[in-house]
Amino acid sequence: MTDHSPSKTQRAALATPTDLSSNATTDISAALTALLADVFTLYLKTKNFHWHMSGPHFRDYHLMLDEQGEQIFAMTDDIAERARKIGGTTLRSIGHIGRLQRLLDNDANYVTPEDMLAELRDDNKQLVVLMRQVHELASEHNDYATTSLLENWIDQAERRTWFLFECTRRGE
Repeated sequence: MTDHSPSKTQRAALATPTDLSSNATTDISAALTALLADVFTLYLKTKNFHWHMSGPHFRDYHLMLDEQGEQIFAMTDDIAERARKIGGTTLRSIGHIGRLQRLLDNDANYVTPEDMLAELRDDNKQLVVLMRQVHELASEHNDYATTSLLENWIDQAERRTWFLFECTRRGE
């Protein structure tokens, strides 16, 4: 039987040099890991709705969701690597994502295009709230690199929210 518990050597290998305190590393990397779980959840939901889009605006919505999915996926590596750069760990499995995600999955057999867009609008809006919380935590620990990344991602998520909002507006 193989012992898979981390040895002192393996734990020491995770001690990435940083000037952040150990509390900052622990707190920020945990917050980034939870955020990463939510980003993966939003990515998969966006792709789910992209794949299952239908209706008269199919092409426009399909292309928009594909573009948004690419933007969301592009965040994943940066989030994970930021947690590692400061000496923390990050996601290890789909199960880990499931335990940490705060955004909800949608496994429905059919969702109307309007409901897809509204749900993604609300999820992106919620992601902004979650990113602002991580930004506040990183700011408290003077982690300027994390706050800088988050500021760009917040702007991107606000733009996605805006586009989705405009697509769900009824003629006024």
